[in-house]
Amino acid sequence: MDEQVQRGKQWLEILLKLMNIPADVQLGRVEENDKQGVSCWLTIDEANLDQGQINALVGKKGDTIDAVQYLANSLLNIGLGDTAPCFFTVELNGYRIRRQAELVAIAQSAAARVRDTGTPEEIKYLSSVERRQIHSILESSDDLTTESQGNEPERRLIVKLR
Repeated sequence: MDEQVQRGKQWLEILLKLMNIPADVQLGRVEENDKQGVSCWLTIDEANLDQGQINALVGKKGDTIDAVQYLANSLLNIGLGDTAPCFFTVELNGYRIRRQAELVAIAQSAAARVRDTGTPEEIKYLSSVERRQIHSILESSDDLTTESQGNEPERRLIVKLR
């Protein structure tokens, strides 16, 4: 697994270099799960970046950093055979941590409205990764269930009573 994690770090460093972005990559939280593989955070060091470069790397509503993360996870897990995959989270300037807090608040708010009204709640404008995160946030709720409906780019998450 260490080899896969290092490969992810090197891949992101090369990508940043090709983009003319003068940044190092730090390995962050690495969590191993025997069944599902390894989860690893790759944090882009913003020390040598100006705000314009940071904004460009994050993108509008996180689109660019999501695309970089998608590429990392797609390309670096191709052809692993029996080897468990390594799931990468690309972080820059605290974006993922802030967005996770926002997603928790969105999930809790939707859950409260569903419990109060009994009416399913639709959450729009989430990436596939963010929908999966909200599914995970609410999966331990005994009284609620979540499902994705529709097709991209209008795919949405529905929170409803079981």
